[in-house]
Amino acid sequence: MKMTEHKDFAHPNEVRTFEKGRVELLNLEAGAVGRLVLEPGWRWSTHVKPIAGTALCEAPHFQYHVSGTLHVVMADGSEFDAGPGSVTSLPSGHDAWVVGKEPVVLVDFFGATHYAER
Repeated sequence: MKMTEHKDFAHPNEVRTFEKGRVELLNLEAGAVGRLVLEPGWRWSTHVKPIAGTALCEAPHFQYHVSGTLHVVMADGSEFDAGPGSVTSLPSGHDAWVVGKEPVVLVDFFGATHYAER
C-alpha cells in the first residue's frame, strides 16, 4: 500500500544557500522536489560553478517557473528566456542567469537533489 505524503516549502527538509540564491528541498518517497530562489545578478557560472566544479551545469532539470525571468544558454549555443508559467526540461550542459530586477523562483521536479551541494 502506498503512503500519502504532504510536505510544504514553509518547512523544507534541507536548505542550501549560495551567493545570491538558495535551494529548498522537500524529500518525499517519490523523490526530492526543490524550490530555487535566485536573486537579481545571480548567474550559474559565477555563483554555483565553483561549488559544482564543472564548466557547465551538468544536472538535468525539469522545472516550473513561478516568477522572474531566467536566461538559459545550452552547450550547443541555443538559448532562450523562461518566465512565469514556463516549464523547462534541460539536459546536462547549460548556463543560466537572472534577467532584470525580479528574483527567479522555480520548482524543480528533477535535478535539485544535489544542486549546490558542497
